[in-house]
Amino acid sequence: MSVVLAEKVLDGRALLITLNRPDARNAVNGQVAREMAAILDDLDADHALVVGIIRGEGRGFSAGMDLKAFLEGDFPEFEDRGFGGFAQRGPKTPLIAAIEGFAVAGGLEMALACDLIVAASDAKLGLPEVKRSLIAAGGGLLRLAQRIPYHVAAEIALTGDHVPVERLYQVGLINRIAEPGQALDEALALASRIVDNAPLALEGSKHVLENAADWGLAEGWRHQEPVRDRVSHSEDAREGATAFAERRAPVWRGR
Repeated sequence: MSVVLAEKVLDGRALLITLNRPDARNAVNGQVAREMAAILDDLDADHALVVGIIRGEGRGFSAGMDLKAFLEGDFPEFEDRGFGGFAQRGPKTPLIAAIEGFAVAGGLEMALACDLIVAASDAKLGLPEVKRSLIAAGGGLLRLAQRIPYHVAAEIALTGDHVPVERLYQVGLINRIAEPGQALDEALALASRIVDNAPLALEGSKHVLENAADWGLAEGWRHQEPVRDRVSHSEDAREGATAFAERRAPVWRGR
């Protein structure tokens, strides 16, 4: 039985990915990581798909690592992709997390590995690893340190407590707050703002954004140049300019 499901939505331009272990609170084991990695490879390979949306089946997004599986030697990682099959090395295609119920520990780390986050107003988010004598080593600490003020990140990491969704929205960690039960609908609405854009430009923009902090400004110009050239010299770039001049919708080919 598959523990990660995939379905094309928005006229085949977006991929809805569902963590499908509701009886285990969508806890992540080795099978989840392997199946997620394979699905994200397929997402990148299909040029008709320009965005992915990740959600959890049942009451919540994910409770993080499957501790029972971990104690039996089943690790929730896959090769160089890391926790959940993408927390360390994600896809080239942008991802949106749609959170209902809870996203805690590794569940929040998977959400942080996405490019955009939508959360229901009553969702519980946090990194409780310190309560179990662990650290959030699936990218949680690293990403929080880059994306929000230090003292807010420290409170999340050192208390292990849940943080109100509104507070995370205020500090810029969450893009949209949805009414309870409406996170997926809000994520689909956000995805619909993305799917009309050029695939190569989306991929290139994501690549620069997620690496800019590591490159720094001076090195960033150098690293950005080949990405700019690849996108601006593409057939899609010519199509974008032509469609604008002809006052029509562009037809992207991903090349």
